[in-house]
Amino acid sequence: MTKCAVITGITGQDGAYLAEILLGKGYAVHGIRQPLAVPDMDRLTELLGDDVARLHMHTADLTDPLSITKVLQAVQPDEIYNLAAQSHVHVSFDVPGQTLQVNAAGVIHILDSVRILGMQDRVRIFQASTSELFGDSQPPQTETSPMNPRSPYAAAKLYAYNLTRIYREAYKMHISNGIMFNHESPLRGEEFVTRKITMGVAAIVQGEQEWLRLGNLNARRDWSHARDIMQGAWSVLQQSEAGDYVLASGTAHTVREFATEAFMAAGIPLLWAGTGVNETGTDTRTGRIVVRVDPALFRPLEVEDLLGSPLKAQFRLGWRADIEFAELVKEMVEADLLKARERQSQAEGRLATYG
Repeated sequence: MTKCAVITGITGQDGAYLAEILLGKGYAVHGIRQPLAVPDMDRLTELLGDDVARLHMHTADLTDPLSITKVLQAVQPDEIYNLAAQSHVHVSFDVPGQTLQVNAAGVIHILDSVRILGMQDRVRIFQASTSELFGDSQPPQTETSPMNPRSPYAAAKLYAYNLTRIYREAYKMHISNGIMFNHESPLRGEEFVTRKITMGVAAIVQGEQEWLRLGNLNARRDWSHARDIMQGAWSVLQQSEAGDYVLASGTAHTVREFATEAFMAAGIPLLWAGTGVNETGTDTRTGRIVVRVDPALFRPLEVEDLLGSPLKAQFRLGWRADIEFAELVKEMVEADLLKARERQSQAEGRLATYG
């Protein structure tokens, strides 16, 4: 029989890759999107092409429990992937209340809807958790490492993490946490540092801007490709018993290293000089500064070192992150270079048309 899955947050980076994976496995895929006045299907259309027509889209909001219940009652899914979130750490300091409502209370609405509808014995649920739970715990972080959130985003996610474990034990529900370390792709939101870097590199190459502004260059992250992490999410729900799994590459790089790799992918070797807020990255071919530090981009509380241990996922799921760091960065840079060139070509076309 065809399996049926519901994906919250389907219009985001992770939702698009998971939809691609599930469609490829023959699932009937239902997506929950927010009631927005502006189009939000760009990522899905870019990744899926004509296959986007195979998706069944529903309008609902995690902060509105009745809307979630209605969708789940109509769809009767076999699997639920909760990927929806206010996922920007820095922004969570500005909107902690909204972050709490979506990232914490929203999970209650999903779990209680499943329970009220009497679906708890047959539906499997994946809760998208995050490496930010660990805060300043010593790396490498595992499923048993201490959790010390250092942002409203991480605090709300920790509430959801603990809630899923409570519902799993109290109601015998098949709910699993995927503790996902940083994962990127050309579909990553433009507000995240990795995409800021690759877009900035492309804009500098095309002469659209002079330099790139970055915050904490020493922050170290375990970066994987979003497609790999979403393959891991699917693998989690195929297990006979629910559990919690770190999904990570097992290697980490600083923001400085990501920027170095991104510029190199565009043929620009960097030389770093200075310290702290005075550190700069210089194009060694031209002597021009192309990276500067902006203190306004620092977090109120920094998380310096996140490195995941994927051993449990490798042993029990047979899963690993296949796409390596350099390959990921190159893919993102090339995609943003293509977009920058298309932008420039369109601008030149308009200029030629209208003079």
